[in-house]
Amino acid sequence: MQLELNGKVALITGASQGIGRALALVLAEEGCHLHLAARNGEALAELKSELAPYDVNVTIHPADLSTTAAMEELAEACGEVDILMNNAGDIPAGSIEDVTDEAIRKGFDLKVFGYITLSREFWKRRKGKGGVIVNVIGNSGENWDAAYFAGSTGNAALMSFTKALGGRSLDHGVRVVGVNPGPVDTARMLKIMKRKAIDLLGDESRWEELYAKYPGGRPATAREVADLCAFLASPRAAYITGTIVTIDGGIAARGSVI
Repeated sequence: MQLELNGKVALITGASQGIGRALALVLAEEGCHLHLAARNGEALAELKSELAPYDVNVTIHPADLSTTAAMEELAEACGEVDILMNNAGDIPAGSIEDVTDEAIRKGFDLKVFGYITLSREFWKRRKGKGGVIVNVIGNSGENWDAAYFAGSTGNAALMSFTKALGGRSLDHGVRVVGVNPGPVDTARMLKIMKRKAIDLLGDESRWEELYAKYPGGRPATAREVADLCAFLASPRAAYITGTIVTIDGGIAARGSVI
């Protein structure tokens, strides 16, 4: 299927690793020019080199994006983009006894407020002109987990934000969609799995045992998530807005928490 993304310009946050890195690779393959933002400038530079074989322009933006000012500066630096992939986030795992208010606020500043701020900046520039916002959220927003209560809370807020904005956005030529990955084989997920292994098995080194409970005995790959995001960002999905697509092998649908 031709996604008709050639020549589009996309901004990806959290692009240095995991899903964000996979998004960069997929969109470059589709011919998208890229703005890549993340805290790790060295990793961004390596990714830019990896993307050199593709006939696309790649601009990197090393920055800590956990403040409103940083997100506004990023939007200004990127200028007009057709696709916004909100992906940066690091909300801490752990029970209500383990996770402090300070840690929650720090996680929300980057992910919850960060997504909202950057979406607002994108909206101001693309309203009436067309564009797509893809919010990479997480299935804990619909599959509540006391051992990841901060993530469940933040992700549920972003699900509501996506549906609220996306429900009316097509009237102004903009689509807003969300993607809820479950467990994905990334460094970020490894941190969460180790925390869950402590809570469920009493030993973080046993985290791989938890995969036996997952559909197919494995997590999703970052590429699988990126492929879905690319489709949703494409003209092939032109009538999809104000909704969340879950990619977790059915975990949320069966109401289980690993």
